[in-house]
Amino acid sequence: MPSLGSIRRSFAPWDDPAAKPYISFKNVTKRFGDFVAVDNLSLDVYEREFFSLLGPSGCGKTTLLRMLAGFEEPTEGELYLDGQPLKGVPPHKRPVNMMFQSYALFPHMSVADNIAFGLKQDGMEKGARDERVAQMLKLVKLEEFARRKPHQLSGGQRQRVALARAVAKRPKLLILDEPLGALDKKLREETQFELMDLQQELGLTFMIVTHDQEEAMTMSDRIAVMDKGIIAQIGTPAEIYEAPDTRYVADFIGSVNTLEGKVVSSDESHVTIEGPDGRIVGGLRGSKAPADGQTVWFAIRPEKMQVSREKPAEAANALEGEVWDVAYLGDMTIINVKLESGNVVQAAMINRSRLVDDPIGYDERIWLSFSADSGIMLER
Repeated sequence: MPSLGSIRRSFAPWDDPAAKPYISFKNVTKRFGDFVAVDNLSLDVYEREFFSLLGPSGCGKTTLLRMLAGFEEPTEGELYLDGQPLKGVPPHKRPVNMMFQSYALFPHMSVADNIAFGLKQDGMEKGARDERVAQMLKLVKLEEFARRKPHQLSGGQRQRVALARAVAKRPKLLILDEPLGALDKKLREETQFELMDLQQELGLTFMIVTHDQEEAMTMSDRIAVMDKGIIAQIGTPAEIYEAPDTRYVADFIGSVNTLEGKVVSSDESHVTIEGPDGRIVGGLRGSKAPADGQTVWFAIRPEKMQVSREKPAEAANALEGEVWDVAYLGDMTIINVKLESGNVVQAAMINRSRLVDDPIGYDERIWLSFSADSGIMLER
């Protein structure tokens, strides 16, 4: 079977029945009064995994990490780290460090003293402490800034100090709560790859909370998409993007067009639907086809649609419409197209050359075409 998306590396312990989870949430529920922040959730994370919790504000992702760090106790259920139950274990006795979005650096201390703070609190001998601090400074490439105070650093440099302080104690698990949220877009993108390299070099397990889908897609081995205290789907970035389980997951990760229709026929790999936008043939989600007459939704990403002024002769699917909006983004051009039904769908055209002889403009009649395997049929 062809792979979904590109493969970063062969690390995939979740596919090994013999692999033991490093972190386990077992039927965990967390209530704050009448509000259920986490609802009967079970989740396994493996050693050396870079795992992301992704979802909108209030979906329960930070509450999960706070329970793991020991700042909150579950109302129901159990948590395990490396096979050991965490119930009743205070935060300072857990082999876990948590890095917050604000970084929480001590403003009156130098970079080196900030990194050394936790080691000093643990009673590490000064010689060993100085050696560890030097290792951390080298690791995050801040050797020449050791004597500076936090206010003398850029946002990215402060982020690296906070990271060095978090990993200096060599925790089994590093928890990161929106760690890159305070950085500008370019620096955030650069830091994502630095975090990935650092995690690989140290061999640590990372759990990160983010609402930034691109951040989660870039860094993660796996992603858990959360919704109202439950997990909507867990998978690799490619699985989440190319084979979402529901319209919610499809819509939360990237841009997507969803076209509604009723099933008129199906086979082992494809489903044909008839709806307001015409007849569409699309890929089957899972091994069981929906029943004839059932309402389903065809989900397709904008970049998987081809744009043309003439109807393609060989296309499995073709929709005609009027150009409603055009947005030039540099690397691509986004075109919103109003179909005959009144539905507006989005197509993305890669700008492969600097100059375009005859660009598509507003109010033009165009065709959007796509193969049957470019999108997927969703039942909910």
